[in-house]
Amino acid sequence: MSDAVHSDVQRFLDRLSERSNARGAEPTWIAARRQAGAARFEALGFPHRRIEAWKYTDVRAIARGDFHLATDADFSPATAASLTLPLEAHRLTFVDGIFAPALSRLDELPNGVQLLPLSRALVENHEALVENHEAVGGPLGRLTGVEFSAFAALNTAFMEEGAVLRLASGTIVEKPIILQFLSRAGEAPVMSHPRILLEAGSRSQATVIEHHVGEEGAANFTNLVEEVILERGAILTHYKLQEAPLADLHVASIHVEQARDSRYTSFNLNLGGGLVRNDLVAELDGQGAEANFNGLFYGQGRQHVDNHTLVNHNAPRTFSNENYKGILDDRAHGVFNGKVVVKRDSQQIEGYQSNANLLLSDRAEIDTKPELEIYADDVKCSHGSTTGQLDEEAVFALRCRGIDEQTARGLLTLAFAGEVLEQVDLDVIAERVERAVAGKLPERFNLTGLVEAATALNEE
Repeated sequence: MSDAVHSDVQRFLDRLSERSNARGAEPTWIAARRQAGAARFEALGFPHRRIEAWKYTDVRAIARGDFHLATDADFSPATAASLTLPLEAHRLTFVDGIFAPALSRLDELPNGVQLLPLSRALVENHEALVENHEAVGGPLGRLTGVEFSAFAALNTAFMEEGAVLRLASGTIVEKPIILQFLSRAGEAPVMSHPRILLEAGSRSQATVIEHHVGEEGAANFTNLVEEVILERGAILTHYKLQEAPLADLHVASIHVEQARDSRYTSFNLNLGGGLVRNDLVAELDGQGAEANFNGLFYGQGRQHVDNHTLVNHNAPRTFSNENYKGILDDRAHGVFNGKVVVKRDSQQIEGYQSNANLLLSDRAEIDTKPELEIYADDVKCSHGSTTGQLDEEAVFALRCRGIDEQTARGLLTLAFAGEVLEQVDLDVIAERVERAVAGKLPERFNLTGLVEAATALNEE
């Protein structure tokens, strides 16, 4: 490790030491986990582009940043209201990684739902989090341990806040559950390392919205680790709406474990952040388990958005379907690496993957790598990737019908995104994405109609 790299690592370790001194004595188990995370992070250092998984993503903006840890959750209620999704929902809010009770709404949780900040869960329910399984330990850290990546190790070292959501067997939650992460524009940049644990009991159902947003001018670093455990027959729809300010840095590792007949549907909608890396992993461990990955990333300016996904078909008769679309403008850079692995003896599975990209500028770039690894013979699998630009003939055809050029390009761009957005059941989320991608249009458009119209124009 070079002196410069060692200095970058040491700066983060120094922040950890400062926090530990301020925090005081801790339970032995969490101190041990912090030590393991710090040791692994120190051994690995920040990833560099000579590592295949980070070949196209330079994290020096994170490694060389002088980030502190926030000490309060003060946030203007009016500003928070303007950033919050206008939905009737159960809500847990964090400001720069610190729980904000005044901005949360936990007073009407239905029976069978436990939703609380991690800091409280570590005190009140730590045995259930770390000690309830003799062989493998508790659920916290079982899926995403310190070996997963340097950022996961760093998160473990700093782990103190986040969210815990537990659904009892048979529980059906009618309202969405929002985990809101607000980023402030302060005098100095801060970092946060949220840890999220979602456990859905057998035959439970819920919609979780993870929303990252902040004040204009914020330039903070978020390093998120999320573990999702679905028991038999559980159904979870998970929206990750990332609207962080353009100077924010965002790294997220999401790991999903699925039992028999469970269904996990992910909407990874990335609109903000200057440097973004998402790792999404699904382990299909029981027959009938189904994972649906829907992704849309939009980049402008010099944004860099990197999505790595992995689906492991560990059991026979499992199903996965992945559809990621990228829209890149100006000098934005996108990365997509999707991998489907069919394990030996995992017969009669179906695994589909598609990545399509639209470049709105000659200077925008995309690096895409869809992968299949199949070790069974009775399977149905496919994967593919395409990259293109707007059809100028279609733009001209719309303009001939009285639509100005900017609106025509917005409509066709929105039509490209429509295949993903049509699956979004929440209008307030779809509208946010539509406005970011296509600008303010004269009216709300029917996405199905747009896709059909764009297809027809291309065939004329």
